[in-house]
Amino acid sequence: MPSWFFCPVPTSQAPVRLFCFPYAGGGVPVFRSWPQALPDIEIWIANLPGRGSRFSEGLLTSMPDLVEALARHLPLSDGRPFAFLGHSMGARVAFELARVLRRRRRTLPAHLFVAACPAPQLPPRPPAHNLPPDAFLAELQRRGGIPDEILSEPKLLHLLLPIVRADLMLYETAVYRDEPPLICPITALSGQEDPIVSSESLSAWSVQTSGAFQQMILPGDHFFLHPAPAQLFRAIQTTLITDAANTN
Repeated sequence: MPSWFFCPVPTSQAPVRLFCFPYAGGGVPVFRSWPQALPDIEIWIANLPGRGSRFSEGLLTSMPDLVEALARHLPLSDGRPFAFLGHSMGARVAFELARVLRRRRRTLPAHLFVAACPAPQLPPRPPAHNLPPDAFLAELQRRGGIPDEILSEPKLLHLLLPIVRADLMLYETAVYRDEPPLICPITALSGQEDPIVSSESLSAWSVQTSGAFQQMILPGDHFFLHPAPAQLFRAIQTTLITDAANTN
């Protein structure tokens, strides 16, 4: 059975690992090229059921079920420091996973990067996962979440839409519960032309950490990771290598 996490370029000499969690409908390809941009950091990508090498497995629609499974399979045996980075739905997954690790008294991430995602304690937006098919597709197009090459291929679109709908159900039905802030620093990221996530909803992440908080606005829209701007890689590199040096 395929693993819950995939490492494109194993780098045992890297002082730190970065676990990456994709947006709704995304998978391993979202971050597959990142090792080339971050050669000093070992990249691990969440490999979720229902897509890619796990296409034959059932999709998950429960945030607690997903983060509990991720916590069970998180590869942390070598003791190196690690960080989490999630985009949109993936940011909420990374945040909830860090909380699960804390409840289990396990090692916590040295840093949490949350991209294109409002702070979890804010009132939720109107859900999209339960929209009728035409309205659902129109909403995804408004968000810029369906590439033109997929829109022009009905078979690909037919395969993708159920994955996106299930992921949005997982994200939009997640229940926020008050807990103490995390101790790890948080960096909140967004695209300057994002039509979904406001600067205010991003800055509200500051209450979720007792450590340092930083907010960065980068070129692009909600999916500013495609292509990821050079400023993002510089920020990740500087932050994580510095954190790793301070840990040793």
